Amino acid sequence: MFKRLWIPVTGTSWRNIAFRLVVLQIGLMLYGFAISFMVDADIGASPWDVLGLGVAMHTPFSFGVASVLISVVVLVLWLPLRQKFGLGSLLNGLTVGLWADVGRWFTVTPDAWWLAWLQFLFGMVLLAWATAMYVSAGYGPGPRDGLMTGLTRVTKWPLWVVRTLLEITVVIIGFALGGPVWFGTVVFALAIGPLIQMFLPWWQKWMRAHAARDRRRLGEEPEAA
Repeated sequence: MFKRLWIPVTGTSWRNIAFRLVVLQIGLMLYGFAISFMVDADIGASPWDVLGLGVAMHTPFSFGVASVLISVVVLVLWLPLRQKFGLGSLLNGLTVGLWADVGRWFTVTPDAWWLAWLQFLFGMVLLAWATAMYVSAGYGPGPRDGLMTGLTRVTKWPLWVVRTLLEITVVIIGFALGGPVWFGTVVFALAIGPLIQMFLPWWQKWMRAHAARDRRRLGEEPEAA
């Protein structure tokens, strides 16, 4: 079963695979840092971060570790949905929260409201950039995106309906646990999709160009398995 659901690590060569893995991990690191900027701006958080912060308030875990545990639970929910996963899915679930904890060692909560918004918006744009970066590596979706696409495939509902219901549910649970919901949460929900869509084509084009250069260098050798 796991073999059928696993997205293999492939590329035009081992050099291309290594390059894609570096892009993947840098993207995940930046994703975690972006979360730390938004969370410490203290004007609301993204829906899943509201849940992570709420869980952290009622457990001995840090926000990052709580986020990792939530990601593991979400990945387990993929199994009955038969959602395919890859190395990128696992690394996303296991490292983004930890990178967010590292980022919070250096981020602060601004005193001025305009600085808080500036920090939040910077984090949101960075998160969109990082998402496009790690997705373009092609090694599987993140836990939350995979749950969304898996539910869409199983329920036959439109993607936007599944995403909206999922994030509303997550926000309600997180808010009930004490997670911060404010204007930043609304801004994130409205803006993150278009921002990712703006950056994703650039990253995908760049990754295809790198693969094409690698194929030319190898004289059209077959993909590495």
